[in-house]
Amino acid sequence: MALRIRTFGDPVLKEESRELETIDAEVRALVKDMSGTLSESTGRVGLAAPQVGVLKRLFVYDLGHGPRCLINPVILEGEGEDTCEEGCLSFPGIYVTIPRYRKVRTSCLTPSGHRVLIEADGFPARVFQHECDHLDGVLIIDRCDIEERKRALDEYRDIELRKTVPDA
Repeated sequence: MALRIRTFGDPVLKEESRELETIDAEVRALVKDMSGTLSESTGRVGLAAPQVGVLKRLFVYDLGHGPRCLINPVILEGEGEDTCEEGCLSFPGIYVTIPRYRKVRTSCLTPSGHRVLIEADGFPARVFQHECDHLDGVLIIDRCDIEERKRALDEYRDIELRKTVPDA
């Protein structure tokens, strides 16, 4: 089942998610629905639970090998810096330039309940940081500089306004 993706202005996106204490049938169903929703979102690689209105610490991602899920992820350490443009399903049509760690080491649970450490470099590291930000109530516009933030918000308002104004 495709889930509704929450967009900028929805207060759930600014809230901190809670750790999962158990991985039960409800969590597995959420992971399945989120994976399906991500698959239907052309060109996107990650979706965090708060983006579908669920304040649980999990996200799904697909780097071209099928959907994967991280539960209760924690970025333990990061190294290097890489500045790149990022988009977000919760800010459709908006891209901002954000510095992130080039490499990260992440601790998490798999959907089967196994604790794993994942070392990611480059784009996968960026995806993990972006999705972990969502779990902490942090959005891409919270990571960019003030000028970039103003430009992005103005652009987003214009996009939203065009949705409400009928074609002439």
